[in-house]
Amino acid sequence: MTELADILDAFEYLTEWDDRYQYLIELGEALPAMPDSLKTEDNRVKPCMSTVHVHARANEDGTIQYHGDCDTAIIKGVLALLIELYNNKTVAEIEAINVDELFDSLQLAEHLSPNRHVGIYAIVEVMKDQARSCTRARQFA
Repeated sequence: MTELADILDAFEYLTEWDDRYQYLIELGEALPAMPDSLKTEDNRVKPCMSTVHVHARANEDGTIQYHGDCDTAIIKGVLALLIELYNNKTVAEIEAINVDELFDSLQLAEHLSPNRHVGIYAIVEVMKDQARSCTRARQFA
């Protein structure tokens, strides 16, 4: 995956939204394949109109690692962006990230349909919930 700073730089460099959409699609294509065994109903982001799966697991150091997949190119790109944003962070770090600020800086909210906007925030909430669950599971293990 591309580093988040590189993604932000690319968005700043790409001034046309057709180019930004294409870049999101490329990010999604670069997302490592999610094992089919993780594409369960429990890992499905149900409020999203696209079929999105996301799975979190706790690393030994207490950080969280995500896998994800989506059946639509643009949302898969946004998912790749979110995975890059949240991967290898602790729950506290994940909770502290202001995705609104990120989406504003990328101008995503104003260029995605309201339905996609709702779906993206559903993905964010599922990712945060999964991170919390991973941490609770480690505490009681």
